[in-house]
Amino acid sequence: MILDELKAKIIGKKIRIVLTEGWDYRIQEAAMHMVEDDLCVPVLLGTPEQIESTRKEYGYDLTGVEMIDPATYPEFDQLADRMHELRKNKMTRERVEELLHQTNYFGTMLVETGRADGLLGGATYSTADTVRPALQLVKAAPGQNLVSSCFLLVRGEEQAVFGDCGININPTASQLVDITIQTANSTRQFGKEPVVALLSFSTNGSAEAECVTKMRECLAKLREMPLDFEVDGEMQFDCAVDPEVARLKFPESKVAGHANTFIFPNISAGNIGYKIAARMGGYIAMGPILQGLNAPINDLSRGCNWKEVYNMAIITANQKELDI
Repeated sequence: MILDELKAKIIGKKIRIVLTEGWDYRIQEAAMHMVEDDLCVPVLLGTPEQIESTRKEYGYDLTGVEMIDPATYPEFDQLADRMHELRKNKMTRERVEELLHQTNYFGTMLVETGRADGLLGGATYSTADTVRPALQLVKAAPGQNLVSSCFLLVRGEEQAVFGDCGININPTASQLVDITIQTANSTRQFGKEPVVALLSFSTNGSAEAECVTKMRECLAKLREMPLDFEVDGEMQFDCAVDPEVARLKFPESKVAGHANTFIFPNISAGNIGYKIAARMGGYIAMGPILQGLNAPINDLSRGCNWKEVYNMAIITANQKELDI
């Protein structure tokens, strides 16, 4: 349901989404369906030989799909000028041109200069290779102290948002405050009012450890702020989602038993949690969805299939449509 609602907001609006691995068969199949559904304008990056080799092998019809080879792009020098301006204290002009021939940097500069509206990468690139150009060139949005990630998990009409599962390895209490606010905003973007649980192996003081203290400190900081959503913690996952368990463990909490947004204490817990939900719980997991950037740039899992690429294009185009 949520995907249908998000899709309806962008159909026909010709939002340009760069796909940094245009030679990959999953990317091409997703792009073909994007055009068929008038979802967005997919822009495949790669050499003509790379793209055509895959297209021919799989028999894809790429009519309506844009294709750009960085090496022959007419405005390459303008992109290089702008990238050198952004990185002049960090990179020589020679290094800028070398990196700009890589599709991850080239695609990011298309977005940074407004030649494209958003970017998807990571089908073959690592998360670092997708995120690093974004941090260096597009950078964090004004007022944002960090960039984080979340996953949207959908099963039928059920929906949950997990953060941070892909960027910040062991965030501090202050960083968790930013992650919580960013993830709550993402939940609202996906059509739900956020009800946020700060997760732990402890519920409401049932255990003591440094990682538990961190979640309590995060909550204390959040409660000093003028928030427009419910948040509580620390609590175990069963307490966050099961009203009966919540009644026994955390009866005074307005969040316990009803949470739809979950903040994990570190990347290990978040990454393991979303993969268990996807592989054993039957949820569709979409992400990592990057939060806090100045433009819509998102990462793909290297284990993704074409449908996951398509779904992430829906999310990325919606971030542009909502100017998030």
